[in-house]
Amino acid sequence: MAGHSKWANIKHRKGAQDKKRSSLFSRLTREIIVCARQDSNPDTNVTLAAAIERARAANMPKDNIERAIKKGAGNLDGIQYSEVTYEGYGSGGVAILLRALTDNRNRTASAVRNIFEGQGGSLGGEGSVAWQFDRRGVVEAGEIPPDADREALILVAAEAGADDFSDEDGVMTFYTSPSDVAAVRDALKAEGVTVARAEIAFVPKATVRVEGKDAERLLKLMDALDEEEDVQEVVANFDIPDEVLTEIEGG
Repeated sequence: MAGHSKWANIKHRKGAQDKKRSSLFSRLTREIIVCARQDSNPDTNVTLAAAIERARAANMPKDNIERAIKKGAGNLDGIQYSEVTYEGYGSGGVAILLRALTDNRNRTASAVRNIFEGQGGSLGGEGSVAWQFDRRGVVEAGEIPPDADREALILVAAEAGADDFSDEDGVMTFYTSPSDVAAVRDALKAEGVTVARAEIAFVPKATVRVEGKDAERLLKLMDALDEEEDVQEVVANFDIPDEVLTEIEGG
């Protein structure tokens, strides 16, 4: 999980700067609309709360956020988006799972297929790789008080429902069942921790180690998929050594 998590963290932190603002706002708006369909109250809808936080982090105007929530709740007319999941493989036999929100399934399917084929990957059928992932709650700590006891924070998170965690490069990430995301998020906030993200995401059950040219080709594929406007979430089960990943992403 380490390799993909590190890639995801890099993309999460630099995404707002790397993407054209209009494209980023479009993706965030779409996500808020779909999340708000289920429950338009962010206090009780963790996925909506996470989408709103990402929008705020990207400096999306408050009016845009509120309008998107109203559209999702059915209070305003708007385009109807549907959620589609695609599965495939990248270099080194890495399994890739992505979630898209689209108003045109044919357009999105064609775009995703072209990206896979153009970057040395292959698009698979339904169920081809999904079994290699779990739907989990992910809570990533942002700023942690200097005097905080990290072991104590782990216990606090565990008591709130976290069943696993990672601590890489000083970044603490907690994993939970989907129903416990809000509880873990709130427990950490109560300890003075700033929560960078709290959402429900696909998490790989095991990882495949990838290095050299395969690693470079794989990351080009991942980046291309991540940059496709209809794609909301991309996960893969790769484990690339930190020094290789950092070198490639920084190059």
